[in-house]
Amino acid sequence: MRIGILGGTFDPIHIGHLILAEEARDLLHLDTVLLAPAADPPHKRQQGKSPASHRIRMVELAIADNPHLALSRIDIDRPGPHYTLDMLRLLREQYGPQAELYFLMGLDSLADLPTWHRPLELMQQCSLVALSRPGADFDWDTLEAALPGVRSRVILLPMPLLEISGSDLRQRARQGRPLRYQVPRPVEQYIAQHQLYREP
Repeated sequence: MRIGILGGTFDPIHIGHLILAEEARDLLHLDTVLLAPAADPPHKRQQGKSPASHRIRMVELAIADNPHLALSRIDIDRPGPHYTLDMLRLLREQYGPQAELYFLMGLDSLADLPTWHRPLELMQQCSLVALSRPGADFDWDTLEAALPGVRSRVILLPMPLLEISGSDLRQRARQGRPLRYQVPRPVEQYIAQHQLYREP
């Protein structure tokens, strides 16, 4: 079984996330892509994150009509600290040694990989899939010097250029501006119903 893993705060999940998941599924011939909302990644502390219950529900609503995408609570439901290596080990236990795991990440995250928890061990747990945008430049020499052999563990996957970000969407929601066509319609309705991102 070929399994993609796309982590993120998903605060909120948006069209960009879904396009990335579907493109990776198609180009890598994955059986499924797991969307794994982050609990509290140690290398990326984010203040003011929405409660996990809201972020999980938005993911459920966003992927309800796609049988190839699935919610994974593996990060949310386990005690911290929340290291990617531990998440991948748990997924390996869950799906068995024959499963092929593909961890989807942006080029910016790949550049930061040497600062992650035990990155060399992480590289042995999965194939790293770096989502590359048109015209993106990357310093492979610096990364290879920090993590020898990393280049052979990375699959570069071309992705369409989409300038949609969670921080921008949260700002738009705070200002009462429309989110339509940037998030799935059920997610837009959920944000409005629960008044997410509005000032208290």
